[in-house]
Amino acid sequence: MSKTDRGKNRHSGTRRIKAVAPGRDEIISVLERHSRPLQRKELVTTLEVDSDDSREILRRRLRAMVRDGQIIKNRRNAYGLPARMDLVKGRVSAHRDGYGFVVPEDGGTDLYISPREMRKVLHGDRVMSAVTGADRQGRREGMIADVLERANENIVGRFVEENGIAMVVPDDTRINQDVMVPLSDTAGARPGQVVVAAIVTEPSEYKPPIGKIVEILGQSGAPGMATEIAIRSHGLPYEWPEGVEASARSFGDTVPADMKRGRKDLRQLPLVTIDGADARDFDDAVYARRQGNGWRLIVAIADVSAYVKPGSPLDVEASNRSTSVYFPSRVVPMLPEALSNGLCSLKPGVDRLCLACEMTVNENGKVKRAGFVAAVMKSAARLTYQQVADYFQLGKLKYHEQKKQRKTEVSDNLDDLHALYKALKKARLKRGAIDFESVEFGFSFDQRGAVSGLVEHQRNDAHKLIEECMILANVETARYLLRNNLAVPYRVHASPPERKLEALTQFLHGQGIRIPWHDDPEPKDFERVVELARGRPDEHLVMAVLLRSQSLAVYQSKNEGHFGLALKSYTHFTSPIRRYPDLLVHRAIHKLVTKGEKPAYPYNSQQMSDLCAHSSHNARRAEDAERDVVDRLKCSWLETRIGEEFEGMVSGVTSFGLFVELDYGRINGLIHVTGLPNDYYHFDPVSHRMTGERRGRVFQLADRLKVRVVKVSVDERKIDFELV
Repeated sequence: MSKTDRGKNRHSGTRRIKAVAPGRDEIISVLERHSRPLQRKELVTTLEVDSDDSREILRRRLRAMVRDGQIIKNRRNAYGLPARMDLVKGRVSAHRDGYGFVVPEDGGTDLYISPREMRKVLHGDRVMSAVTGADRQGRREGMIADVLERANENIVGRFVEENGIAMVVPDDTRINQDVMVPLSDTAGARPGQVVVAAIVTEPSEYKPPIGKIVEILGQSGAPGMATEIAIRSHGLPYEWPEGVEASARSFGDTVPADMKRGRKDLRQLPLVTIDGADARDFDDAVYARRQGNGWRLIVAIADVSAYVKPGSPLDVEASNRSTSVYFPSRVVPMLPEALSNGLCSLKPGVDRLCLACEMTVNENGKVKRAGFVAAVMKSAARLTYQQVADYFQLGKLKYHEQKKQRKTEVSDNLDDLHALYKALKKARLKRGAIDFESVEFGFSFDQRGAVSGLVEHQRNDAHKLIEECMILANVETARYLLRNNLAVPYRVHASPPERKLEALTQFLHGQGIRIPWHDDPEPKDFERVVELARGRPDEHLVMAVLLRSQSLAVYQSKNEGHFGLALKSYTHFTSPIRRYPDLLVHRAIHKLVTKGEKPAYPYNSQQMSDLCAHSSHNARRAEDAERDVVDRLKCSWLETRIGEEFEGMVSGVTSFGLFVELDYGRINGLIHVTGLPNDYYHFDPVSHRMTGERRGRVFQLADRLKVRVVKVSVDERKIDFELV
């Protein structure tokens, strides 16, 4: 027998078992050799498990393997391999209309799950599903064979009590089963309040989920409620475990002398931070100086790894969160404020530890040399994007600085940075990176915290300058790490999947835009479409569809390049205060740049792969939560504008109506087909058009319309318009 997984201690009550038993690989190997599932006693005989303690370990290991989806236990209590039993392991993706899909973990085709089968599970559950056939469209259909992991410990929703029956109607429309609540477990909740219900009994084919109220958040429309709901609906960790904040505070407010020792001193350089006006965590600073036909560029990044050590309470919680989450009126940080807004933040005029990427860039925007160094720095100025953009346009820099010499140094730095940016922009266009121009809308709030208006945010040269500098540093980091062959996270962006590419091609043809590719598009082909769309009335719609056609960027331990940026290798190095993968990258760099005794590197390929998958999942979770809040706040604002008229553009055409995006705020709503001029309408999915039978009136993508707001449901994030 192999020694795999043997000799490990296991607990039986309070008794510690010291014995050996077959490992998971051996069990799987035996099942692969047999043509049928095997019962436990057959496995005991085949694997020659002789002692009582070894049989107990085997029993527990089999149970754990069933839980992890490695093997299946059938109704005859026999164990078999999922692949041999035509089973699919994956996550449930539910639809608001009751049906759902199992998204396979191995990346295969999704499995359709009927509404009846969906009664057994909730959105996000990890399951084993059996393939039962195919529908008329050739889609695989299936049933839920086993639930491996429940995704929803708590459900956020609206409390309802009618005729002596209490329930919670989930806020997440993908959770399409109400949670029944015994009247003894309502915790005093009143109808209409937003509450959190803990699941006590999971759903089955014949019974809905049963829960108890564990938290009352308040009234649905109360200021700040959108954020509170999103935090709990998406399971974002928002409370610090005991001891974590104390650990962050224990480092104090200043960098001690012994931590500066042995680092390169960059304090005399006029490094500056350039961020949004409301930013509080400054994790990157930049400096450029003309040198001959090029520039010396330094991108200095807050050295979070100097304080957050692997396996510490701070590290465990940072890994658990993986990212800071930015809501319009609140931030849920990855690290406690004592570090994120305090000791790690590159505030002006104070010493801070950093990792710096020093580059020599030629006049064509190409890096000729690059290196990394652990350093200490002192930011010369905290600047905003608007201040820098105004300086580029008007030549006057307005910020608080008493020393004239230092202010001149900062201005000279900005001049060289601006010249460097122009070279980097040309280099970006030459390699064909996609440059999605977009306008974003934020919110203004009144004294109560309610939405009072929408604020347009347009990207300027200051935003683009910082973006180019960060991209350059990230690229050089990826190259450096690839040369040294450590297990690290890379930021990978694949080319668009075939189904999205087909839909995009169809859309562009409908808009009269020529497709600049034949088979597999390159990034420069997409940039060509961007150029063709620039200045058109439907420009922002084309940009949105182009963006939706892209693959999701993920973290991987294997480098496979970045399609959108047209780069062969890429990683994230520049934001360790708010992204855990950046912190992992910093640890790898420290391992390589430290002289003398090297620090231990705690990650192998499998561990890094697991951390990448975890970080990717949590990054998507954060994006979903942020999007939910934005959508809800837009609905809240528009709810006060019932009856008002707005200009907009048709952003989608379906058989049941038109989706219209308002020019103001980029808010989407629906004109139902019954809200169009009275006629019989026929929908053409190929040309994305709807045509009236009697009058011949045509509605299609990118049509300009004037609409009136007739109904808004904040809870469902639904907006109804009518044609003016």
